[in-house]
Amino acid sequence: MKQTSEPKAALFDLDGVIIDTENQYTAFWNMIGRQYLGEIDFGHKIKGTTLPFIYSTYFQYMKEKQPEITAALDTFESQMQMDFIPGFQTFFNILRSHGWKTAIVTSSNQAKMASVYPKRPELKQMFDRILTAECFTQSKPHPDPYQKGAAALNVPINRCIVFEDSINGLKSGQAAGMKVVGLTTTNSYKAVQPFAHLIISDFTQADIHAVEALLM
Repeated sequence: MKQTSEPKAALFDLDGVIIDTENQYTAFWNMIGRQYLGEIDFGHKIKGTTLPFIYSTYFQYMKEKQPEITAALDTFESQMQMDFIPGFQTFFNILRSHGWKTAIVTSSNQAKMASVYPKRPELKQMFDRILTAECFTQSKPHPDPYQKGAAALNVPINRCIVFEDSINGLKSGQAAGMKVVGLTTTNSYKAVQPFAHLIISDFTQADIHAVEALLM
Protein backbone atom coordinates (compact mmCIF):
# COMPACT_ATOMS: atom_id res chain seq x y z
CA MET A 1 0.00 0.00 0.00
CA LYS A 2 1.30 3.46 -0.89
CA GLN A 3 2.37 5.40 2.19
CA THR A 4 1.70 9.14 2.51
CA SER A 5 2.43 11.82 5.06
CA GLU A 6 -0.83 13.65 4.27
CA PRO A 7 -3.13 14.11 7.29
CA LYS A 8 -6.04 11.73 7.71
CA ALA A 9 -9.04 11.96 10.01
CA ALA A 10 -11.69 9.65 11.41
CA LEU A 11 -14.99 11.39 12.18
CA PHE A 12 -17.22 9.39 14.51
CA ASP A 13 -20.88 9.74 15.27
CA LEU A 14 -21.52 9.09 18.97
CA ASP A 15 -24.68 7.07 19.62
CA GLY A 16 -24.64 3.65 17.99
CA VAL A 17 -21.03 4.14 16.86
CA ILE A 18 -18.97 4.89 19.96
CA ILE A 19 -21.49 4.19 22.71
CA ASP A 20 -24.21 1.56 22.61
CA THR A 21 -27.26 3.76 23.17
CA GLU A 22 -29.34 3.62 19.99
CA ASN A 23 -31.73 0.93 21.16
CA GLN A 24 -32.33 2.95 24.30
CA TYR A 25 -33.07 6.09 22.28
CA THR A 26 -35.32 4.19 19.91
CA ALA A 27 -37.44 3.06 22.85
CA PHE A 28 -37.65 6.60 24.23
CA TRP A 29 -38.57 8.31 20.96
CA ASN A 30 -41.02 5.55 20.03
CA MET A 31 -42.76 6.29 23.32
CA ILE A 32 -42.80 10.03 22.52
CA GLY A 33 -44.07 9.33 19.00
CA ARG A 34 -46.94 7.20 20.27
CA GLN A 35 -47.86 9.64 23.03
CA TYR A 36 -47.78 12.89 21.07
CA LEU A 37 -48.04 11.99 17.39
CA GLY A 38 -49.77 8.62 17.27
CA GLU A 39 -46.76 7.16 15.40
CA ILE A 40 -45.41 3.68 16.09
CA ASP A 41 -41.85 3.82 14.69
CA PHE A 42 -40.95 7.45 15.34
CA GLY A 43 -37.60 6.51 16.89
CA HIS A 44 -36.17 5.31 13.59
CA LYS A 45 -37.48 8.30 11.66
CA ILE A 46 -35.55 10.88 13.69
CA LYS A 47 -32.25 9.00 14.16
CA GLY A 48 -29.19 11.16 13.58
CA THR A 49 -31.06 14.49 13.75
CA THR A 50 -30.79 17.26 16.34
CA LEU A 51 -33.42 18.10 18.95
CA PRO A 52 -34.16 21.52 17.34
CA PHE A 53 -34.72 19.73 14.02
CA ILE A 54 -37.10 17.24 15.67
CA TYR A 55 -39.07 20.05 17.28
CA SER A 56 -39.21 22.27 14.18
CA THR A 57 -40.15 19.38 11.89
CA TYR A 58 -42.55 17.30 13.99
CA PHE A 59 -43.62 19.43 16.96
CA GLN A 60 -43.87 22.89 15.39
CA TYR A 61 -47.52 23.10 16.41
CA MET A 62 -46.90 21.72 19.91
CA LYS A 63 -44.57 24.36 21.33
CA GLU A 64 -46.26 24.06 24.72
CA LYS A 65 -45.35 20.35 24.80
CA GLN A 66 -41.68 20.79 23.92
CA PRO A 67 -40.49 21.69 27.47
CA GLU A 68 -42.05 18.56 28.95
CA ILE A 69 -40.51 16.39 26.20
CA THR A 70 -37.12 18.00 26.87
CA ALA A 71 -37.49 17.36 30.61
CA ALA A 72 -38.39 13.72 29.97
CA LEU A 73 -35.39 13.38 27.64
CA ASP A 74 -33.02 14.92 30.19
CA THR A 75 -34.22 12.51 32.85
CA PHE A 76 -33.93 9.56 30.48
CA GLU A 77 -30.40 10.48 29.39
CA SER A 78 -29.21 10.85 32.97
CA GLN A 79 -30.15 7.20 33.56
CA MET A 80 -28.82 5.69 30.33
CA GLN A 81 -26.13 3.03 30.10
CA MET A 82 -23.06 4.27 28.22
CA ASP A 83 -21.21 1.09 27.23
CA PHE A 84 -18.74 1.26 24.35
CA ILE A 85 -19.63 -0.47 21.08
CA PRO A 86 -17.67 -3.78 21.02
CA GLY A 87 -14.11 -3.36 19.81
CA PHE A 88 -14.21 0.44 19.72
CA GLN A 89 -11.40 1.17 22.18
CA THR A 90 -9.02 -1.31 20.56
CA PHE A 91 -9.70 -0.02 17.04
CA PHE A 92 -9.46 3.60 18.18
CA ASN A 93 -6.03 2.97 19.70
CA ILE A 94 -4.87 1.37 16.43
CA LEU A 95 -6.10 4.41 14.49
CA ARG A 96 -4.14 6.73 16.75
CA SER A 97 -1.01 4.62 16.44
CA HIS A 98 -1.32 5.02 12.65
CA GLY A 99 -1.37 8.81 12.96
CA TRP A 100 -5.07 9.52 12.50
CA LYS A 101 -6.70 12.67 13.81
CA THR A 102 -10.08 12.00 15.41
CA ALA A 103 -13.30 13.86 16.19
CA ILE A 104 -16.76 13.14 17.45
CA VAL A 105 -19.44 14.69 15.23
CA THR A 106 -22.73 14.20 17.04
CA SER A 107 -26.25 15.55 16.74
CA SER A 108 -26.43 15.47 20.54
CA ASN A 109 -26.31 18.81 22.31
CA GLN A 110 -24.19 19.99 25.22
CA ALA A 111 -26.94 19.11 27.70
CA LYS A 112 -26.81 15.49 26.51
CA MET A 113 -23.02 15.47 26.70
CA ALA A 114 -23.27 16.62 30.31
CA SER A 115 -24.87 13.21 30.96
CA VAL A 116 -22.25 11.36 28.90
CA TYR A 117 -19.04 12.80 30.36
CA PRO A 118 -19.53 11.63 33.96
CA LYS A 119 -19.93 8.07 32.65
CA ARG A 120 -17.33 8.33 29.87
CA PRO A 121 -14.87 11.03 31.02
CA GLU A 122 -12.13 9.54 28.86
CA LEU A 123 -13.83 10.83 25.68
CA LYS A 124 -12.51 14.34 26.31
CA GLN A 125 -8.93 13.09 26.34
CA MET A 126 -9.30 10.55 23.52
CA PHE A 127 -10.51 12.88 20.76
CA ASP A 128 -8.89 15.92 19.17
CA ARG A 129 -12.27 17.63 18.87
CA ILE A 130 -15.87 17.00 19.95
CA LEU A 131 -18.50 18.76 17.85
CA THR A 132 -22.09 18.87 19.12
CA ALA A 133 -25.40 20.11 17.72
CA GLU A 134 -24.55 23.68 18.70
CA CYS A 135 -21.68 23.65 16.17
CA PHE A 136 -23.89 23.09 13.11
CA THR A 137 -26.21 25.32 11.14
CA GLN A 138 -28.04 22.34 9.63
CA SER A 139 -28.75 18.85 10.92
CA LYS A 140 -27.76 15.52 9.41
CA PRO A 141 -28.43 14.38 6.63
CA HIS A 142 -27.09 17.78 5.50
CA PRO A 143 -23.30 17.68 4.93
CA ASP A 144 -22.64 20.62 7.28
CA PRO A 145 -21.81 18.54 10.41
CA TYR A 146 -19.08 16.49 8.72
CA GLN A 147 -17.76 19.43 6.72
CA LYS A 148 -17.39 21.30 10.01
CA GLY A 149 -15.65 18.25 11.50
CA ALA A 150 -13.06 18.21 8.72
CA ALA A 151 -12.48 21.95 9.07
CA ALA A 152 -12.06 21.65 12.85
CA LEU A 153 -9.27 19.14 12.33
CA ASN A 154 -7.80 21.02 9.35
CA VAL A 155 -7.93 17.87 7.22
CA PRO A 156 -9.09 17.87 3.56
CA ILE A 157 -12.46 16.29 2.79
CA ASN A 158 -10.84 13.55 0.69
CA ARG A 159 -8.69 12.52 3.66
CA CYS A 160 -11.60 12.03 6.06
CA ILE A 161 -13.55 8.88 6.81
CA VAL A 162 -16.92 8.94 8.54
CA PHE A 163 -18.11 6.22 10.92
CA GLU A 164 -21.92 6.20 11.12
CA ASP A 165 -24.90 4.00 11.93
CA SER A 166 -28.04 6.05 11.22
CA ILE A 167 -29.33 6.59 7.70
CA ASN A 168 -29.35 10.36 8.21
CA GLY A 169 -25.76 10.22 9.43
CA LEU A 170 -24.63 8.00 6.58
CA LYS A 171 -26.24 10.38 4.10
CA SER A 172 -24.52 13.31 5.80
CA GLY A 173 -21.08 11.76 5.43
CA GLN A 174 -21.80 10.82 1.82
CA ALA A 175 -23.10 14.32 1.02
CA ALA A 176 -19.95 15.81 2.55
CA GLY A 177 -17.93 13.95 -0.08
CA MET A 178 -16.25 11.59 2.38
CA LYS A 179 -15.77 7.84 2.42
CA VAL A 180 -18.20 6.26 4.87
CA VAL A 181 -17.91 3.21 7.11
CA GLY A 182 -21.39 2.03 8.06
CA LEU A 183 -22.10 0.14 11.27
CA THR A 184 -25.10 -2.19 11.43
CA THR A 185 -25.64 -1.49 15.13
CA THR A 186 -28.89 0.33 14.35
CA ASN A 187 -29.98 -0.59 10.82
CA SER A 188 -29.73 -3.72 8.71
CA TYR A 189 -26.91 -4.41 6.25
CA LYS A 190 -29.38 -3.90 3.39
CA ALA A 191 -30.45 -0.49 4.71
CA VAL A 192 -26.86 0.69 5.27
CA GLN A 193 -25.39 -0.66 2.00
CA PRO A 194 -26.44 2.17 -0.39
CA PHE A 195 -24.74 4.78 1.78
CA ALA A 196 -21.49 3.12 2.87
CA HIS A 197 -18.20 2.20 1.22
CA LEU A 198 -17.41 -0.36 3.92
CA ILE A 199 -19.82 -2.08 6.32
CA ILE A 200 -19.06 -3.61 9.74
CA SER A 201 -21.31 -4.99 12.45
CA ASP A 202 -19.10 -3.42 15.15
CA PHE A 203 -15.43 -2.57 15.64
CA THR A 204 -14.40 -6.15 16.27
CA GLN A 205 -14.75 -6.44 12.47
CA ALA A 206 -12.85 -3.23 11.71
CA ASP A 207 -9.53 -3.70 9.92
CA ILE A 208 -7.17 -0.72 9.83
CA HIS A 209 -5.80 -1.73 6.43
CA ALA A 210 -9.28 -1.93 4.90
CA VAL A 211 -10.14 1.46 6.36
CA GLU A 212 -6.92 3.11 5.15
CA ALA A 213 -7.46 1.58 1.71
CA LEU A 214 -10.58 3.75 1.37
CA LEU A 215 -8.32 6.80 1.10
CA MET A 216 -6.22 5.37 -1.72
